[in-house]
Amino acid sequence: MKAYVHGYSDVEAGRLKDQANTLAELLHPKAPFPPGSRVLEAGCGVGAQTVILAGNSPDAHFVSIDISPESIERTRQKVLSRGFSNVTAEVADIFDPPYADESFDHLFVCFLLEHLEEPAKALSRLKRVLKTGGSITVIEGDHGSWYCHPRSEEADLAVKCLMEIQARKKGNSLIGRQLYPLLRAAGFREVCVSPRMVYVDSSKPALVEGFTKKTFIAMVEGVKDEAIALDLIDEKTWNRGVEALYRASRQDGVFCYTFFRGVAFK
Repeated sequence: MKAYVHGYSDVEAGRLKDQANTLAELLHPKAPFPPGSRVLEAGCGVGAQTVILAGNSPDAHFVSIDISPESIERTRQKVLSRGFSNVTAEVADIFDPPYADESFDHLFVCFLLEHLEEPAKALSRLKRVLKTGGSITVIEGDHGSWYCHPRSEEADLAVKCLMEIQARKKGNSLIGRQLYPLLRAAGFREVCVSPRMVYVDSSKPALVEGFTKKTFIAMVEGVKDEAIALDLIDEKTWNRGVEALYRASRQDGVFCYTFFRGVAFK
């Protein structure tokens, strides 16, 4: 991963928290991980998903890893502030996880593969530490799935800037649609991928705020300076595009985006 496209600011940490909280019911399994099971959360970031996992499965133990020491410290603070005792947060490389073969019952990977130059390799390396018969859950978005009403060419261009910047950093903002072949290529069996659509209109004010504004639009706004510096767009067009995105969050607007959740077994 050359660089995390969204950065490591406090603003981004807040966006990740909003995203996790808003989408928890949609993306996370309703059934908790079994009591006594060991779960490796790969690429935990600032712990936005970690605290949801720990709360949903209080009798499982989670080892949450990330390559960023700063992110791991944020995760530890989140876990501590929530009073969870079933999480260990450690600095570790997902391409070389420092654990024995077959030492985890389950793997959980969320919003990680899109930022990696070699996502298939990451899955293969993580598979080593999963027990035979154990499961992996992978959740990723797909920026190519978004649409809004009213439609705007400027909004399309602003989102394409985000996608282009992520591609230049060797990431893949369209990876959601590729989960099935990626999991198969990594040697997992019984692969099942399901789309999880977020549909937002003004009758869903929590999603308008938590997803349309604080997750998706905030994500796009975060690359403004870089997009302009790279001459991907001029500032006037950018501002019109972002305003058009906000326009879709108003009373007569509609916003849609699809995540993909894959489950497979070793």
